[in-house]
Amino acid sequence: MTAAAAGPGFDSLPLSTAALANLQVLGYLSMTPIQAASLPLALAGHDLIAQAQTGSGKTAAFGLALLARLNAKNPAPQALVLCPTRELADQVTQEIRRLARAEDNIKALTLCGGVPIRSQLDSLAHGAHIVVGTPGRISDHLERGTLVLAELKTLVLDEADRMLDMGFAEDIGAIAAQCPRERQTLLFSATYPEGIAQISRKFLRNPREVKLSTQPNAAKIRQRFYEVTEDQRLNAVGLLLNHYRPERTLAFCNTKAQCRDLVAVLQAQGIAALALHGDLEQRDRDQVLIQFANRSCPVLVATDVAARGLDISDLEAVINVDISPEAELHTHRVGRTGRADAEGWAFSLASLDEMGRVGRIDEMQGRTGEFHPLAELKPTGNGPLLAPMVTLQILGGRKEKIRPGDVMGALTGSAGFAAAQIGKINVNEFSTYVAVARDIAGPALHALNAGTVKGKKVKARPIEG
Repeated sequence: MTAAAAGPGFDSLPLSTAALANLQVLGYLSMTPIQAASLPLALAGHDLIAQAQTGSGKTAAFGLALLARLNAKNPAPQALVLCPTRELADQVTQEIRRLARAEDNIKALTLCGGVPIRSQLDSLAHGAHIVVGTPGRISDHLERGTLVLAELKTLVLDEADRMLDMGFAEDIGAIAAQCPRERQTLLFSATYPEGIAQISRKFLRNPREVKLSTQPNAAKIRQRFYEVTEDQRLNAVGLLLNHYRPERTLAFCNTKAQCRDLVAVLQAQGIAALALHGDLEQRDRDQVLIQFANRSCPVLVATDVAARGLDISDLEAVINVDISPEAELHTHRVGRTGRADAEGWAFSLASLDEMGRVGRIDEMQGRTGEFHPLAELKPTGNGPLLAPMVTLQILGGRKEKIRPGDVMGALTGSAGFAAAQIGKINVNEFSTYVAVARDIAGPALHALNAGTVKGKKVKARPIEG
């Protein structure tokens, strides 16, 4: 099933005649793959974990399910949809309102940061069947007692992986704790990191799982081998990066010493790179992972042991600086790029002494490795390879009760930056890290130091990869 038109019709679902008629008017003629897979389960009342990309039709999937459970005569909130950003929350609210046209006087309300809370208090006082919002602002209303979830029937976590990336795990937990135990919970996520598994175990009851195209697609990974001498190996990594210019690359070395040496060589060439190996203190490891995950550092150099359990989506390239002694480990390394519908590059540097290992990889993959000459690698683009984001560290974290929504509000409120210019937000015990677009790094840093976060003055500084 590759297109919406190929899916079954909505009339195969237990929806009201009015709802089906409204779907026809909206142009919803047949279900997308995610709708066909998840709607029958959701309408049957099951908790659900669904892997779905933006644009796959997931909003209608959970929107129709939560509408089917509403009692229009009860003005109390009966459905809550949590979204990572205000823009997504606004889109979800608009779509739910379109889907709810067939129902009588269903009210959907958006509660997000960056908007004066006074107007939201007035709207809540008049009742709302469905609340859509960001975790930070929803938590604010719950603490104030202006939002009560005692009669909630459906909790939806939309783009749950993005909310985890932004540091909303604690807020999600606190919100879920105030929902009735006998609710239905629907979780939608583009990727499936360990954090999603933890949330599902904690907040979902015997969930059904729907996963579409989640495995690495070998056909989308373009592999190339380059023969090198030992003297050429480390410089060859810089040649690859300056030629292909991937936005985010994971480079594997077989030893910690090789990791350190490679980072030194790349930094000398003007390429921002960080090392991840077993000798790092936990604080330093956390900071390295934060910068790489939030696109503030284009190259992460790691050993296999250090990278174990590391789940970074959207890797443009993997470089095998050394050929792994195990063919299966090579396949595992390469499989970290080309995830879902994305394409990726996998480059491997092999000396004559490593050709036996290359042969075992060829045998396992059932094809001969494609070798290219180093001489074909010429610099492309202008200037050094720079990350699109810059990480700003705020001195203050969970101890000061800072939440991601507070930081997002400070930057998108009076500071006037767009949410699209703000990346991942990580709140640690004593520090908070926020990724901002490189072109606003200076003004954003000034805004944080000149303004307030959660009503208090803070100190911020850039963290260079």
